[in-house]
Amino acid sequence: MTNRETEYAALRQTIASRGTARAIVCLVTVAVWAALATVHGLLSDLPLLVVVPLVALAAGYEAVWSLHVGVERIGRFLQVVYEGRPDGPSWETIAMRAAPGLPGGGVNPLFTPLFAGASLVNLGTAFIAEPTAVELILLLAVHIAFLLRLAQTRLLAGRQRQSDLHAFQAAVGVETSSESKRS
Repeated sequence: MTNRETEYAALRQTIASRGTARAIVCLVTVAVWAALATVHGLLSDLPLLVVVPLVALAAGYEAVWSLHVGVERIGRFLQVVYEGRPDGPSWETIAMRAAPGLPGGGVNPLFTPLFAGASLVNLGTAFIAEPTAVELILLLAVHIAFLLRLAQTRLLAGRQRQSDLHAFQAAVGVETSSESKRS
């Protein structure tokens, strides 16, 4: 195997392992969050402690986001550096063309609806401890901040492929074809 083939295989393996890790991190995060939220709901009479499970949820989401960004960047690198030759691989190019056409927008690699739903349930557990008006405002603020972060990263993820593709094309001196502009 040549160095080029070895690098390609290693990067494809990295994409696969990070994709799997992303799902595992999501699952573990939701399990930890659920346990913390349950404990808070059962044992706490301090509404502000509901921030603890929210922090676990946010930390897990940031890990998922980081893994996603890395996977996408490696994919665009492979697309620019290894694809486009008649004898070269074509997975990234074909996947990029197919993704927008999937019914319902395809899968959500960031698990955004799951994290948003969990944050709303998390906020709901604060009401068990009957928060004061000031506590409620603080809790609404931190939960809204998290929901805004989810929305921000979802928007960024929607633009990342094109942005990274163009950045790698510029870095290696590849001309942008009308085909990649449409993708």
